[in-house]
Amino acid sequence: MHIELRDIRKTFGDVRANDGISLAFEPGRIYGLLGENGAGKSTLMKILAGYQPADSGRILLNGQPAHFATPADALRRGVGMVYQDPLDFPPFTVLENYLLGRDRAVNLDFRQAAAELRAILDRYGFAVDMDAAIGSLSLGERQQLELVRLLAGGAQALILDEPTTGISASQKDALFATMRRMAAEEGKSIILVSHKLEEIQELCGHAFVLRKGQLVGETALPCPNRALVEMMFGQVPERTPRPPAAVEQPLLEISGLGVRTQRLTVGDINLSIRRGEVFGLAGLEGSGQALLMKAVAGLLPAASGRIALDGLDITHLDYHQTRAAGVAYVAAGRLEEGLIAGLSLTEHILLAAPRRDQTFFIRWGAARETTSGRIALCEVVGVPDSTAEQLSGGNQQRMLYAMLNEGLRLILLDQPTRGLDVRSADYIWELLYARRREGTAILFYSPDLDEIIERSDRIAVFSGGVMSRIVEAARTTADELGHLIGGQQ
Repeated sequence: MHIELRDIRKTFGDVRANDGISLAFEPGRIYGLLGENGAGKSTLMKILAGYQPADSGRILLNGQPAHFATPADALRRGVGMVYQDPLDFPPFTVLENYLLGRDRAVNLDFRQAAAELRAILDRYGFAVDMDAAIGSLSLGERQQLELVRLLAGGAQALILDEPTTGISASQKDALFATMRRMAAEEGKSIILVSHKLEEIQELCGHAFVLRKGQLVGETALPCPNRALVEMMFGQVPERTPRPPAAVEQPLLEISGLGVRTQRLTVGDINLSIRRGEVFGLAGLEGSGQALLMKAVAGLLPAASGRIALDGLDITHLDYHQTRAAGVAYVAAGRLEEGLIAGLSLTEHILLAAPRRDQTFFIRWGAARETTSGRIALCEVVGVPDSTAEQLSGGNQQRMLYAMLNEGLRLILLDQPTRGLDVRSADYIWELLYARRREGTAILFYSPDLDEIIERSDRIAVFSGGVMSRIVEAARTTADELGHLIGGQQ
């Protein structure tokens, strides 16, 4: 399918998300769409996928004008999109979600749907339990299900928005192999929206680069990374090195901790994290890192063991009590766990304020002023009255940091730079290092082993619910960590 976008324009208030963009995509090829956070990538692709209308401009499919009122309209014409945050129903099973996207009949044929779903999963090498609840799946598994739904709907053009954020290296390899096969053997047009240059170079044959809502360049791939970076930012940004850690006394002490869920049990975790230390958790997604952090945050009960923060036993405190003790948790799911659709940024700042600062009557003028300051500090592209869903994925991530209060003892981060471009990620770590200098400890998980090594002082390795060892970040490599995660010595 030949796709052409002509002079696409879209504004949100005073923000020009797309400012006269024209692009073309040929069948059987894989394209990269690059740009810093807020450049307009996701907005442009959501217009192509029928998720939102353009203010002006035209979409042509095989030379014929196309108008999409909904994503279902776009899929019927052969265009489908896998979003950063999967559009599924967490309480339902994998099979039930597939049926909801496949059939509008009153009497649903579960047997036929199961056979169809199994055939597609086997064809593309995906491994998902059809009886598992969506809420129990990893982000990578949920993205696989979204892709399967689009393929079952007959998609000839596939848009994947940051598809490797939050998935393991093996899941990424399987996804890329599938995408190559779909383009080469089935003639599908594939558009990869990403800020990860190495993935664009590895997978794509051509790249378009957006900046501030406009197309600023395009190039055949591979090409020097520096050329892509200069198009994205106008210059090559300098990286901020990790400052050295001062040896401090222990802050968080975990002994014999066990946490259980329906899918996974984590047992006998023993950690001691110092004030001002950045401590990384390495492992495949779903190996227990998230359970550990949620138990420390008071979001999951501890089945055994003890958690102490600066000598205070917080093992059985709930989330609000651990927040009052100086613990903050930044979730990987931005609109699922971290932000609330429909609420303004000012309302988010008010909700995140310490209880001691919350009053019966709200001074909205002061609240908006505070929000403006937080927005500026974290470089969020938005205004105090913007709602959470109006922000791009990267700006939603930055908003989570804007909600962090002062005086924190411990910050827990699940995939802290998810969906952020290199400059935004570096800036967020600058803000975290400033917290570190105040004595705040940081415990984080990232699927990016290079980020874990670059940002951590020490690293705990997880595999299948077991914490196998702790290593010094300065004395290990991504290759060594990969072997340890796989259970090798």
